[in-house]
Amino acid sequence: MSDEVFVQCCAPTLAGLKTGSMFSFPYPDRTGMIADVRSLNRTLASRGICVLPLRYRAGRALLYVFRPGELRRDLKEKAARDILRRAGYAEDKLGPCLNRLRERLNSGEDFPHEIGLFLSYPPEDVRGFIENGPKGCKLTGYWKVYGDEKAARETFEKYRKCTESYQRSLDAGIPLARLAVSV
Repeated sequence: MSDEVFVQCCAPTLAGLKTGSMFSFPYPDRTGMIADVRSLNRTLASRGICVLPLRYRAGRALLYVFRPGELRRDLKEKAARDILRRAGYAEDKLGPCLNRLRERLNSGEDFPHEIGLFLSYPPEDVRGFIENGPKGCKLTGYWKVYGDEKAARETFEKYRKCTESYQRSLDAGIPLARLAVSV
């Protein structure tokens, strides 16, 4: 996988603006995917960033790039815990939550909409989507917004500017390891 793809999909997480990013990437075999994930983890671990394959199916991997410390904090919020409990998550500890998310993604059931909690979406917006689907949202951007539209617009703009800045920095020769900030 190229650094360009990684930055395009994960710049706000690399910058510490969001807890996690997720994207699908083609891999003809699991061996290549595992090698890429290991290499990325060696590069990013010192900055507090992990890369985890959540699913591999039909030559594509769903990769989750996240900051474990921030994810622990996000999942401990009461509104997030309530959503997770309703979705069958037994506890709010990181390992079991990631395992449950993997199970849900690989089960073939409906897409697990609580996934937004793992991506820094506000719990009120995650709950809004779970309860209403795409109907009734106030704004669509990085996610569907049911709550604070003004805050979401500001966040979307921060993410956009961050991604543009990171792309320029990468084009200028700054390596991925230096683009990832410690938080």
